[in-house]
Amino acid sequence: MGCVLGKCCTCNRYTASSESDMAQFCDASPCGSRGKHILTGRSLECVRVPSHNYYMEYSLLTQRGYYPDSPDKGNQDSVCVSTKIRGNPNIHFFGVFDGHGQYGSECSNFVKERVVQILCKDSALSQDPVRAYNAAFFTTNDELHKSKIDDSLSGTTAITVLVVGNMLYVANVGDSRAVIAVKDGNRIIAKDMSNDQTPFRKDECERVKLAGATVMTIDQIEGHKDPGIQIWGDEESQGNDPPRLWLPNSFYPGTAFTRSVGDSTAEKIGVTAVPEISVLQLTQNHLFFVVASDGVFEFLTSQAIVDMAARYTDPRDACAAIAGESYKLWLRHENRTDDITIIIVHIKGISDMLLQLLG
Repeated sequence: MGCVLGKCCTCNRYTASSESDMAQFCDASPCGSRGKHILTGRSLECVRVPSHNYYMEYSLLTQRGYYPDSPDKGNQDSVCVSTKIRGNPNIHFFGVFDGHGQYGSECSNFVKERVVQILCKDSALSQDPVRAYNAAFFTTNDELHKSKIDDSLSGTTAITVLVVGNMLYVANVGDSRAVIAVKDGNRIIAKDMSNDQTPFRKDECERVKLAGATVMTIDQIEGHKDPGIQIWGDEESQGNDPPRLWLPNSFYPGTAFTRSVGDSTAEKIGVTAVPEISVLQLTQNHLFFVVASDGVFEFLTSQAIVDMAARYTDPRDACAAIAGESYKLWLRHENRTDDITIIIVHIKGISDMLLQLLG
């Protein structure tokens, strides 16, 4: 767990890797420091958005999974927080990248670096974030294919949030997730800002079938269940043997997602790096948002995660609690855990700003 201080173009970028380097960044937090957290060893991170007179307090945590059959397997998740994109104090980036396959770690790190670098260089970013996002993912995917990394059966999902003033632009490729907490009277409601891209989704399933994919579970592939059955229920009830994508008459690649960056073999059957982008305008009812890999959501719903995060005023406490609960649930259901990565961003001052405008 931890993060490394790095810089790209005119952005201030911070990416996860080591505790000691993380401390260098946290002690320089623009909103001041509350000291090191007793569990994570981190100071609270903070960034202001002067155009709309609010600020964000945030923390992140990334933890290697427990793999008893592969004790030397590294953490394939990567995480990136990049503030003041293009030197603009009103544009900030939060991203989680979940690598998979033999070279998943290399893929997630490559994509983490290049997506931010490309956004940093895009002069039209503030005017047209959606176009910039699409261009960044297209270019990054093309560059990964041409790189020295073998992405034929490896790649990464990506869930990213770009803050531009009081607007959130969420780009999703794969099955990680972004969720925002919304105050509704006395309740706090979890609202998904992304939709998991898997064969459980009818639209995504039909799209990859049209591209030539065979969609079946492992039990169907191995002949234990009727391959003609094309209704799999939902992820909550059938997540232990989900529908996967296969080349016709083949036993690979077997991806359980329908979009990713890399995975050049799976591209032949419809897996694409084109992100689904959602846009949200912040209001006084938006309390915080969560960006996390699917290892966090495997056994926890979006609402459960928001409920847990809402119990803590410090996002570092929330990150530690949610990661701990995710880890425990993994071991309750399986003999291993996935890599677990989470960013929690508290939104501070929006209500005061809106009251001033209305007054």
